[in-house]
Amino acid sequence: MNGLPGAASEEELLSPVNLGAVLCFVAGAINAGGFLAVGMYTSHMSGVVSSMADNAVLGQGVLVWIGLWSLLAFVGGAMTTALMVRWALRRDLRSAYSRPLLLESILLLVFGVFGAGIEAHSMALVPYTVVLLCFIMGLQNALITKRSNAEIRTTHITGLVTDLGIELGNLVYINRSFPLAPRVRANRAKMRNHIKLLLCFILGALSGAWGFKAVGYIATVPLSLVLVALVARPVLFDFHQWRARVR
Repeated sequence: MNGLPGAASEEELLSPVNLGAVLCFVAGAINAGGFLAVGMYTSHMSGVVSSMADNAVLGQGVLVWIGLWSLLAFVGGAMTTALMVRWALRRDLRSAYSRPLLLESILLLVFGVFGAGIEAHSMALVPYTVVLLCFIMGLQNALITKRSNAEIRTTHITGLVTDLGIELGNLVYINRSFPLAPRVRANRAKMRNHIKLLLCFILGALSGAWGFKAVGYIATVPLSLVLVALVARPVLFDFHQWRARVR
């Protein structure tokens, strides 16, 4: 594929670890800020499914339905990413992994800009807000899963903390003299990456909670702009290529 002058490949712009760090920050911000907005965490489905079970036992039918639609929205977001990436890869487009993030940025922008209306009709629109945020998280988690060959997740940190604990265990393990046994060694590069992702999620959560408390829904707009800046070059590259073909 012929490139534009100075255009960077998507691989250069979106390495899995660096992309994961940005998306961990975004997920932490959405999860923490979203909780202040709608009273629910929307980035991990374990809590959603558990709350569905609790509400079913307590006879809270409406909350069970909200949980079910949240779960389906997360699955739908993951499906959307898979469809978008496959479609673009089959056409050898440079922005294959950028397109779902562009969609996420648009949805976050809509969420932030129309937040005042959501707040004014909070009780009526909370279910729709929860579903939207779950869709966004499914979209994002599937993207980094595909981009990293299932090595990185960004919408929840359970896996990150587990992997980090395993490597810390390997690090402090005392190797004794067993001639036939291989030495236990920690993967220090993996540890550094997991610590980086964990810190980004924590910083994102702090920023999201503080931003929503300070300025409300509009706090999601900077997150949207970060994603736009991240994917702009691959998307513009394919746009210019498409224009060149149709002329």
